[in-house]
Parts: sequence; C-alpha cells; structure tokens
Amino acid sequence: MRVLVTGANGFVGKNLCAALECIRDGKDRRSHVRALLPLELYRYDRANSPDELAQWCGACDFVFHLAGVNRPKDQVEFAGNVQGLEDVLRCLEAADNRCPVMLASFVQATLAGRFAGSAYGKSKLEAERLLRAHGKAHGSRVLVYRLPNLYGKWCRPNYNSAVATFCDAVAHSKPYVVNDPSTELELLYIDDLVEELLRALLGRERREGAFCVAGPTNHVTLGRIVELLEGFKASRTSLLVPDVSPGSFSKKLLSTFQSYLEPHELSYALDARTDERGSFVEVLKTADRGQVSVNVSAPGATKGRHWHHSKWEKFLVVSGEALIRVRKLGSDATGEPYPVTEYHVRGEEPTVVEMVPGHVHSIENLSDERELVTLMWANECFDPEQPDTFYEEI
Repeated sequence: MRVLVTGANGFVGKNLCAALECIRDGKDRRSHVRALLPLELYRYDRANSPDELAQWCGACDFVFHLAGVNRPKDQVEFAGNVQGLEDVLRCLEAADNRCPVMLASFVQATLAGRFAGSAYGKSKLEAERLLRAHGKAHGSRVLVYRLPNLYGKWCRPNYNSAVATFCDAVAHSKPYVVNDPSTELELLYIDDLVEELLRALLGRERREGAFCVAGPTNHVTLGRIVELLEGFKASRTSLLVPDVSPGSFSKKLLSTFQSYLEPHELSYALDARTDERGSFVEVLKTADRGQVSVNVSAPGATKGRHWHHSKWEKFLVVSGEALIRVRKLGSDATGEPYPVTEYHVRGEEPTVVEMVPGHVHSIENLSDERELVTLMWANECFDPEQPDTFYEEI
C-alpha cells in the first residue's frame, strides 16, 4: 500500500503519519493492520515541491488530504482550502490515478447556527463539492469527513483548539480565560480519528449518508474541561488517580494534558515518612480502589505488628528477603492463641501475601546489611482520623 498524506506536519497529519510509520516499520503488531504491508508513505507539506506532489500522486494507492488553511491573516487565504485540493486532483487526473481520496472537512461546512456565513466553512464546503465531482467523473472512491473539534497530543495551543490552549495553560501555570463555562463542544480524540482513518485505508470506513464518520465523540462544556485539567494538575499533590476508565473522556483528556508537559517537568517529590525502621511512601491513591505505597525496611527491622477491622492489603517484596507473619486475632476453642503462619519471601521470587481483616501481621527484614523494599496495596486510602490500625504483638 502506497499512501500519500498532505498536510503531513499538521496536527492530524503528524499523528496519522506516526501511526502509519509504526505499521510500515513493523512496530504496530496488531493483526488487522498487517493487511497494509508492505506500506510506503509519502509525506507532503509546504516544504515539498509541486514535482514531488505530481510524482507521489502518480504512484499512490490512497490519498489522505489533510492540508488546509485554518487561521489566515486575511480571509481571502481560505481559498487555499480549495486550491490545495485542486492541485492534488489535477495531479491524480494527469496520472490517470483513480485511487480513493479522503478529505478532512469540518463541521463549519454546515454553515448552520454559529457557523452561518463562515468563510472557512464556505471553503470547506466548496472542497467537498469539488471532491465529489472528481469522484463522479472518474469513478474514484471519495471519503468526506466533517470533523468536530479535535484534541490530543501535538495539537498547537492558542491556534484552533480550546482544549490545546487550556492544556498548555494549566500544565505551565499560565493565565487563561473561560468566557462562558457553559459553552459546549463536540470533541473527537485524535487517536480515535486515526483509528477510523486506518479503517478507511482498509476499505472499512463508517458512513452515514453522504459522509464518513469518526468517533466516538463527547459533548463537554468548557467549564468541565478546565475543572478536569485543574484536577489532573492537583493530582500530583493529592496523589489521587483521575478517572481512567476505558473509553472515558477523562482518560483521553488526561493523556492529552500529560503530553503538554515538558521533559524537565515530569518529576515531582513525594512525602516519605521515616523512622529508625525505614521509610513509608504513598505513591498513588484512588477514589474507589485504595492506594499504592512503597515500604522500605532497614536491615533487621520489623514493621507491622497490628491488625485491621476492614482494611486489607497486598504485600509484594520486590527487593530483599522477608519473613511475613500472620495470625488470626483471638484464641481457639482451647483458649490458646491461634497459630502463626509464616511466609518466607524474596524479591527474586515475586509472591503476593495478603493481610486480611482480623489478622495480626508483621514483616521482618531478614538481612543485617540490605534494605527490604515492599510494594504495598491497600483497599482504602489511609485516613488519619480513622486509621483502622491497632497494635498487637504476633
């Protein structure tokens, strides 16, 4: 498959080309994309010459026409949305290439509601008509997508995406203004769009009437977007993991927000509680799935020696050697304390040991020289007002 992408350095083009390159180079091992191999990619943008466009239009099996004029200094420049497509179609016709052509149009082309009279919308509508006429005249398959607002990694802030602008501002503590928090946007995540474009390349595009469709989309207010973004930033301090449930808008927006952080902004300090026995650091907290912590025990130290009413935990020694002791609280029918069960665990042999309600437990570092490192998960976040932790020797 030989694929031509115009506007290859733009937001959509960059993401699509990155996906196609992964397929081409064998890095994307999903079975459904293997039908595209061998794959050759022609990336066309402003730096390329008309001769290269003519050459690639003659050779390609599919065209993604993503190039366009979004925010010109003069509205007359919107004519480039038609001219750019005319150049592509002229080259295809000169080469008698009747391959499929995809056009990235946008919802402004409806010219309805707040888009009425939009010069940008008019140029996109004319491009749609031009492509349909080409398809009818030459028997070519045409794919017209009227896209809503897009968001995702590599989207340029302060340009044509409010989401990108807010992500950049919140990530870097820049001032921003939300004129009307109740304003609602229909949003399409870039990875969902790219996946649809790959389906189109395989001949499996989804259509509704005269248009191809990509989705799912979300309808979200500006106020909600900013609220989520501020929460994402605050999570570095609260340690609370935002909603990352599969397919959720929150998960997609969080991935988008993270992509606006610079490499030097990717670390943040945690609060380590230390004493002569070692240290304890809370790493992640969730609203409904408990918390993850890292426990470091000094050589020879014993920690724990307590029990819980409702809290339960999972211990995983990742470095060092430990003896974990567990005993049911209370006495058996003869009045004797319940027996102690011992688990000898090592980082080299990953083993989870569970600390369940009503059972006293402790963890001892068996080394006199080496620290013991244990990853711990608890089913609830620690609440100093209700710690549910009671001392008991074992």
